[in-house]
Parts: sequence; structure tokens; C-alpha cells
Amino acid sequence: MIEVSFDGAATGNPGLAGGGLYINEGNGKEIRHSFALGTLSSNHEAEFAALVTALQFCVDQGYRAVSFRTDSQLVNHGLEKQHVKNALYSPYLHQAMELIEHFDLFFCKWIPDNQNKNADSLARLAIQKQLHAKQKKEDV
Repeated sequence: MIEVSFDGAATGNPGLAGGGLYINEGNGKEIRHSFALGTLSSNHEAEFAALVTALQFCVDQGYRAVSFRTDSQLVNHGLEKQHVKNALYSPYLHQAMELIEHFDLFFCKWIPDNQNKNADSLARLAIQKQLHAKQKKEDV
């Protein structure tokens, strides 16, 4: 089973957002992926956007059995109940549920922040890259 840790981060409400994806494929093989999410309304939205991106990445890789890890209780509860109260997150959850159908086996587990440091640092790196690119444009 492939172990997948993901995280989303945002600089404000709204603010630039980024996602991080850390995958342990076993046999010492790791994948680290940092991705820009643009400007989103909140850190919670960034978490849901990162979930969808992580799921799509795993589908594209052809993984059949995955165990996801998140430090977002909101995302974890949304997946467990297949429902979110905030309508802003509903499209993300709907898209996630469709992507999950591609797996033979899917689990998602909540973990504390200190156990999700790899994905968190990658999400923050994505934000830094966007800020750097924005600064370069302003300097021109």
C-alpha cells in the first residue's frame, strides 16, 4: 500500500495557497511534490484543494491501494461522512469522492501536525515560489 501525506497552506483569508505531497512508495522510494494553488479563500480551502490534487496525482500514477494522511480534521471528517457543511468545500469533496472510486483500496487517517512535516514544508515551499515569482514580476 502506498502511503500518501498531503497538506495545504495559505498566507491569509484570502491569500496565496500551496500544496504539498509526500509519498512513500516503499523500498526507499519517495516522491516529494510541491504545487501552487493560487489565491484561495482560506487554509481550509487549501487543504481541500491539496486533497484533490493529491488524489489526481495518485490516479495518474496508477496506484491502486493508497493510505492518505492529513493533519486537517475538517478534510478527514468530510471524507468520513462524505459531507461538509460549508458549501465552498462541497465541489472539492465531490471531486475527491469521484477520484477515490479509481482505487481498489483507499484509507484516510488524521495525523497530528508534527507527523505531517514533509507535506507541510512542501506546501509552504509552493507559497514561497509564488511569492518569489510575484516579486520578480513587480521588479520588471
